[in-house]
Amino acid sequence: MAIQKKQNEALNNEVQQKESFFDKNKKVLLYALCAVILLIVGFILYNNFVSKPKQDKANTTLAKAQELFMNGEYDLALNGDKGGAFPGMIKIADEYGSTDAGNLATLYAGLCYAQLALRDSVEKTNKEKWTKAKDYLEKYDPASDMMVGPAAIASLGEAYAHLGDLEKAASLLKDAAAKADNMSLSATYLVQAGEILESLDKKDEALKCYQTVKDKYFNSMAAQSIDRYIERVKK
Repeated sequence: MAIQKKQNEALNNEVQQKESFFDKNKKVLLYALCAVILLIVGFILYNNFVSKPKQDKANTTLAKAQELFMNGEYDLALNGDKGGAFPGMIKIADEYGSTDAGNLATLYAGLCYAQLALRDSVEKTNKEKWTKAKDYLEKYDPASDMMVGPAAIASLGEAYAHLGDLEKAASLLKDAAAKADNMSLSATYLVQAGEILESLDKKDEALKCYQTVKDKYFNSMAAQSIDRYIERVKK
């Protein structure tokens, strides 16, 4: 019984250490991801719907949504105003779901929920918002754009991470890195995937992520400090 008790205590300590690692590093791991997504989505949508405006009503509404989103007015961008002048991303996604505008509105809705969740300090409502973010991001079709698509996949990984499914989160980040296949985004996603894998004590898988950054994305900012990550998982 004493041996069993010690084994259980050791297991509990190991689990707590892994959870503590991710809890301590979660903001660092995922903040950069959010920043990248905001920049990419903002740039692409500005060019598509502000610089080259179309007559379609949904596209015009998306231009307004982009402005609200970049100003941090996520609740208004998501739900619209009370007067009905601006319907919000949820309604646009529902009404124009089969169009490019509806697809982007779905992405926006997911990102709005993610941003609102990051602001929320109440565990129950925070989880509800991350769940809604996940649901909308899963509905988004990322095939239409080689830059926004990978960022959306990575954002979905963020949602899964906050909901506690770290293996799924790491898998999505690696997928996003492969689809982006560029020095900046791919390296960022791989480092984040590696950190999450470390928190799961999957050091061999984490090492593969870091080694890919070193070998393939050697000109990225992340590669400048990647040796430190590699040394850490080899211990």
